[in-house]
Amino acid sequence: MSVHRRLGTAAGAVLLTLSVAGCSDLGRTAVGTITFETGHENEVLVTSPSVKGCHKLAPAGATKIENDTLVDILMYTSENCRGASIYVPTKSGNEIVPGTPPWRSYRVVH
Repeated sequence: MSVHRRLGTAAGAVLLTLSVAGCSDLGRTAVGTITFETGHENEVLVTSPSVKGCHKLAPAGATKIENDTLVDILMYTSENCRGASIYVPTKSGNEIVPGTPPWRSYRVVH
């Protein structure tokens, strides 16, 4: 194999790796479901939410969560995923302490 051919192959491999890495976040989801219970004891099921951004919950907020996804999530009492958070690992759940504010948003940990 000539030097030019090896350099061309190496350069192509590098470009392919960079292009795949640059697009790897596009459209990624937290595979599985997240179930929220609102203050009115209604269940809301979210299937495979995006791993990007802050996700707002129903206006009443959530008092209980079941994380049946392949990733961990952070729950916030604010509507913009700011301030103190509660860590909910994959395949687990949590609920608020009575008398405390409900969760109003969440973010996927990835």
